[in-house]
Order: sequence, then C-alpha cells, then structure tokens
Amino acid sequence: MMDIHKESDLLRNVPIFAKLDASKLKLLAFTSQCLSFDDGEVLFREGDRADCAYVIMSGEVEILADTGGTEFIAGTLGKNQLFGELAVLTNSPRSATLRAKGELTALKISDDNFLKLLVENPEVALEVMRTLSEKLVLSHHQVEELKGELQKLEAKSPDAPAD
Repeated sequence: MMDIHKESDLLRNVPIFAKLDASKLKLLAFTSQCLSFDDGEVLFREGDRADCAYVIMSGEVEILADTGGTEFIAGTLGKNQLFGELAVLTNSPRSATLRAKGELTALKISDDNFLKLLVENPEVALEVMRTLSEKLVLSHHQVEELKGELQKLEAKSPDAPAD
C-alpha cells in the first residue's frame, strides 16, 4: 500500500491530473483506493456495471475483446493511463474486459468522485475530453484498417461472389 503523499506525487505524472494543485491531488488520492492485482487478474468484465475509473500507477493492463466466443488482446495500457472513464461518463456497462498483465497497481476512483472531479475542475474535464477524442480517433483508424484487411480477405476467398 502506498501513502497519500506518494500517491498524490504519482498522480501529478498522469497527464489529465498534471494541472491540479497539490491539495486537490492529495484529496483525489485520499478519496481513491489503491489496489494491487496479480498477473492475469481481471479488473472488470465486459457488461459489468461501471462504478469507477482507474489510473495505472505501475504495470500494464490488457484490453480483451470477444468475437463470437474467441477472446483476443485488443490493446495494452500502461503507467499513468486512465481507463474506464467512458463507461462512467455514459453510465453504460463496460465495453471490454480488462486484466492485469504482470503485477499491477491501480488507483480506483469511484464514479461519484470522478464526476465530481470533472465538474469542479474544468481543466481536468478538458483533458478527459482530449483523451477520449484521441481514443476515438485511434479506434476509427483501427476500424478502417480492419475493414481494409477484411476486404482483402474477401477478395482472396474462393467463395467470393463473381462480379
């Protein structure tokens, strides 16, 4: 377990919290829960209720996707990254399963505290919007790449309809 001072110092390295003053960082650390996860331990599953957001203090998490019963790693997140915020903001179920890749330490921020942080700190809200926008752009590019790959596979398939 980390102490409040160490947690608040680590939070200063998280881009969305970097502009917060020391007292707000300490309050965030105090109202959050520092958790440790073992390699392969699931933080949450797709479809779970979104009751918090997480910040990775050390280690990595894998984003798992499921395509008709086949699970695959869709991405990896590392130190100082925020995740789970979109489901909290939209009050919707988790869109993916996340599990620890190696030893992981993460700060769990309750949904109420996360939303209060955004309302009371416009600079944090703006950084969260920027981060979500970047994730959206990345997702769009990935979808376009997958569409291209799918079209190539369909063109090579012997069952492809003739024009």
